[in-house]
Amino acid sequence: MSFDFQSALNEAQWEAVAYCDGPSLVIAGAGSGKTRVLTYKIAYLISQGMMPWQILALTFTNKAAREMNDRIAGVVGEEAARQVWSGTFHSIFARILRIEAAYTGYPSDFTIYDASDSLSLIKSLIKEQGLDDKVYKPRHIASLISEAKNALILPAQYQSDPTIAHRDRIANVAMAGKLYALYNQRLKAANAMDFDDLLLQAWLLFEQHPDVMQRYRERFRYILIDEYQDTNAVQHQIVRQLAATDARVCVVGDDAQSIYSFRGARIDNILGFQSQYPTTRLIKLERNYRSTQTIVNAANSLIRHNKSQIPKEVYSQQEQGEPLKVFQTYSEKDESAKIAGEVHRLHMRESVPYDQIALLYRTNAQSRSFEETFRTMGIPYRIYGGLSFYQRKEVKDLMAYFRLVCNSHDEEAFKRIINYPARGIGQTTLGKIQTAATASGMSLWQVCSAPEDFGLALNKGTKAKLQNFVALMVSFRERLHSESGSVLATEIIRRSGIGAELQADLSPEGISRRENVEELLNAIKANEAEVYEETGNDRVLLTDYLAQVALLTDADEKEDTTPRVSLMTIHAAKGLEFDTVFVTGLEEDLFPNANAKLYPREMEEERRLFYVAITRAKKRCYLTYATSRFRFGKMEFGHVSPFIREIDARFLDQSQGQPSGRFSSPPSSSGFSSRPSFFSSKPSVPQMSKPTMRPVASTPAGPSLQSNGTLSVGMRVAHERFGKGTIEALEGTGDSAKARVNFDNAGSKNLLLKFARLTVIG
Repeated sequence: MSFDFQSALNEAQWEAVAYCDGPSLVIAGAGSGKTRVLTYKIAYLISQGMMPWQILALTFTNKAAREMNDRIAGVVGEEAARQVWSGTFHSIFARILRIEAAYTGYPSDFTIYDASDSLSLIKSLIKEQGLDDKVYKPRHIASLISEAKNALILPAQYQSDPTIAHRDRIANVAMAGKLYALYNQRLKAANAMDFDDLLLQAWLLFEQHPDVMQRYRERFRYILIDEYQDTNAVQHQIVRQLAATDARVCVVGDDAQSIYSFRGARIDNILGFQSQYPTTRLIKLERNYRSTQTIVNAANSLIRHNKSQIPKEVYSQQEQGEPLKVFQTYSEKDESAKIAGEVHRLHMRESVPYDQIALLYRTNAQSRSFEETFRTMGIPYRIYGGLSFYQRKEVKDLMAYFRLVCNSHDEEAFKRIINYPARGIGQTTLGKIQTAATASGMSLWQVCSAPEDFGLALNKGTKAKLQNFVALMVSFRERLHSESGSVLATEIIRRSGIGAELQADLSPEGISRRENVEELLNAIKANEAEVYEETGNDRVLLTDYLAQVALLTDADEKEDTTPRVSLMTIHAAKGLEFDTVFVTGLEEDLFPNANAKLYPREMEEERRLFYVAITRAKKRCYLTYATSRFRFGKMEFGHVSPFIREIDARFLDQSQGQPSGRFSSPPSSSGFSSRPSFFSSKPSVPQMSKPTMRPVASTPAGPSLQSNGTLSVGMRVAHERFGKGTIEALEGTGDSAKARVNFDNAGSKNLLLKFARLTVIG
């Protein structure tokens, strides 16, 4: 095979490819071509006489494995590429466990349980042990077991560890250790392993059978690991088992992009690699081929604030590029409108394709405001790596409650929530209700409300459960026209049991679900605030909100090839790149998150997350923040993210907003809340705050009116949620005085001056 590797690589890349005599640590900065180095290194090893099957290449995702295999085949041919042991950690070690079945105690055809299989088994165990599944949430128990396995903690050690026992008692799941032991026993009895076992059992295989470990050490003459900063404890230990201290092992990664500690990733694995392998050669890939010089310099100036890192100076030889634009906005509504306007401008005036634009946010819940604005403006978008806000299960569950409260005959809503949260009304009972409803031409609700009138054969217990459900929904419906939507929604979250269920789920997914429910309540409250300022009505009903969002809940995201703006969390964006990137919600307690200020290691990871966000951009990067935001059901005012101030000002364009610490707020503002009211032990209901405004002098009404006290047509004003705008018209007197304001980003609004928070700016 003849291939000129050196001419296809820069100097640092060539060094990383050519050095094969001992351990090497390749620190690959963002956009530095690490995949190219990995694939060329494998091809180079083969060109130097190493057999393909003597090379082990480990990746983290199937996508990365496929890309690597395709690139290897492009250089050395498909036959040689197929013989390389290249794949994800899980696929490679599942293969080894099947080969070495005689040593593992499992048959070679063992079953692999996926996440849903594991969850189903855990649910069964909780039920069998007579435990309350509202306390012993199956997902939480599953996450505890997974965390233990990835930390190499077996059931016996788990149950005897006082620190773990204390943690579980505090979380009210003292029986978690027993459930872990029972879970493992049932897996073994079923000749099954879960995904975490594929690594844990591989580690045990090598730990308990040194002869087997030595055989694989000799077989794999070279080991390569991609994204080493993302390895957890068990992955790190398996690498140590297979690679002696002087072994030929090459790990590639970037400590500045270590952002998955919540999944068990340990940055210390890459930071401490050189101490574990003293003869390591450190090679730094510092040339960025993706981004402009300005974007790279801005990212460098940010990440220098981290203490725990391997120093490097990433540089770019691309064009200088424009500075990162900082957008100060007045609220999440103004933020989404301003971004949508800029997206429209980039697409129409600068011909930037929609699919080369990405909006990144810290939490999934933040997508809601962007989705609503983009739909209104007709900007095509997609949620990358997830569901649209109104298609997320917890949001659809609550919307179904709202719909059934507003319309008792809503069949789909009824079927969705009749047994959610679980109240012992199973599919058999629902089937009987459906059969009776079809036969009588009545709705499911009507049959459920009076089952005996329709001849339903139900036992006493089932009848009682149906009666309790009906009573609950009737109690909500009785308040439908007397209370505002946000008050009733809060009660539904609390009394339905949804709030308690979500609070009990401590997994990362559970936290995300709570954030989505909080954001739904925020949306209802924000809508009420807008109606209040336009009409003075401080009791907007739940039916009014449902009518407004009906079109937004349509599942209209069809699979097609239409270019779309990508909306995603920053975690989902890792490994991707776009012409233009908007990093949104850059406010303290949102990004970085509220816990980060208490834990230096967490603050450093949040900073690395911001670094990842910035370095997704090739040409343009926007940083946006809001001076106020609906959080936990009320308007909050807070601090701009310290991360913006950490970027060297030379690389920023702050003409659209100057970060200056804490934002001003009305006297009634109490700052950021620690948690939403419906997760408190004694839920408080968020109330509409009625602002006290300076009086506006009354003037005669009429079509030719040009002024109203201190306000006049053409005057520039600012509003705390809609942003800046121009007064187009004034009408009315006294409490009825109104202004029509054309806001720069939010469009035209008719506001009652008595309630509108307008500030004259010119």
